[in-house]
Amino acid sequence: MDIVIDKGCGLDVHKETVVACVMGSGIKQEVRTYGTMTGELQKLKEWLKGLGITHVAMESTGVYWKPIFNVLEDSFEVMLVNARHIKNVPGRKTDVKDCEWICKLLRNGLVNGSFVPDTDIRVLRDLTRYRKKLVETISSEKNRVQKVLEDANIKLSSVVSDTFGVSGSEIIEALLKGELTIEEMSGLTHGRLNKKKEKIREALEGYFTEHHRFMIRTLLDHIKYVEKQIELIDKQTQEKLKPYEEEYTLLQTIPGVKKQGAAAIIAEIGTDMGRFPSEEHLASWAGMSPGNNESAGKKKVDTQPTETSF
Repeated sequence: MDIVIDKGCGLDVHKETVVACVMGSGIKQEVRTYGTMTGELQKLKEWLKGLGITHVAMESTGVYWKPIFNVLEDSFEVMLVNARHIKNVPGRKTDVKDCEWICKLLRNGLVNGSFVPDTDIRVLRDLTRYRKKLVETISSEKNRVQKVLEDANIKLSSVVSDTFGVSGSEIIEALLKGELTIEEMSGLTHGRLNKKKEKIREALEGYFTEHHRFMIRTLLDHIKYVEKQIELIDKQTQEKLKPYEEEYTLLQTIPGVKKQGAAAIIAEIGTDMGRFPSEEHLASWAGMSPGNNESAGKKKVDTQPTETSF
C-alpha cells in the first residue's frame, strides 16, 4: 500500500490514559502513554510537534476524545474515526497494538474522519441538545402529575383535552390550595369547556390527600424551574446564533421549520456544506439514507447511518 501521510500518529483513548504511536520518515516508531489531565495532554502535543507530526487519528471513544481533540485541533489535522471502520484484525488486543493499527491505517489513507464542526457550532450543539433534554424533562414531570391525579382518582384528563391548558392549570391550582368547593372549581373553565361543567364536577370527585397535594406542588415547582432554565438557554442560543443570522433566517422559510428547528439544524450540520461531498453524503451522515449491503445476491438493509454524528 502507498503511504499517503508521511508523518502520522494513532491514539488509543481511554478515560485516564491515551496511548500514542508515531510513524513516519525520519522518525523511529515509538509508543508512549500519557495521562488525560490537561498538563499531560500538553506534553503529548509538544512531543508530536517536535517530531513534525501533521496528522493524528483516534477512535470516537465515548466523550473521552473531546478534550484531546480540543487540545490538538489547532496544531494538527485531527481525524476522529468511527470505531466500526477500523475494527482490529484478529489477534490485535493490546492498547499498544491498537494505536499502531490506527497509525498504519491513517498513513495509508484507509480511514475517513467523522464530521466534527467548528468550536462555535459545537457550542450551539451543546445548547440545543441540552434544551431538548430539558423539554423532555418537562414532559416527564407533566406525566407524573397526571399519574398523581389518577392515583387520587381525579379524572381531569378524561374531560379536559389539555390538563395543563388555561382551564386545567387553574383547576389544579385550586385543588392545591384547597379553598374552593368542587362546584366552584368547575366554574373555572373557559371557552368550550363551559359546556362540560357537569362532567368536570364528576371528574373532580376523588380522594385527594395531603400527600397528593405535596407531590403535585413539588412537580409543578420543578417544571417552573426547568422552564426558567430553558429561557436562559434560549437567550444564550440566540446570542451564539448572531454570526449565522442569514442562515438562521433562511432556514425558517422552509415550511415547518421555526426558530428551534432552524437553530437545531445549524447546530447539527453547521453552515459550511463543503464539509459534505454531496447531498447524498449529508443524508447518509444524518441517518436518512439506509445502507444497502449485498452478498451472494442477497441484500441486507442496514438501518444504521454510514457516518457517525458527534
